[in-house]
Amino acid sequence: MSRRCELTGVGPMVGHNVSHSNIKTKRRFLPALSPATLVSDVLGQSFKLRITNAALRTLDFRGGLDAVIVKLKDEDLSPRALKIKRQVKAKLAEQAAA
Repeated sequence: MSRRCELTGVGPMVGHNVSHSNIKTKRRFLPALSPATLVSDVLGQSFKLRITNAALRTLDFRGGLDAVIVKLKDEDLSPRALKIKRQVKAKLAEQAAA
């Protein structure tokens, strides 16, 4: 299982541990991932995704999974999230046509 957010694509970053004597050693900053069950109002079902805590706060702020996933770039999304995005877009287009 990769350490990458399924919605935003945030992954591990690299930096330095800096000692008191200013010696630098490599380290990794891992994203704060949480397993979350997200409900899609348009599709009427729930999905389990591993997303960062910041992405979870963004979902709450912007009005849920459907509103956020449509605006996200396809390059950042995981294959599972991309599949959900296609389903949501198809359902919204179907509702707009009716």
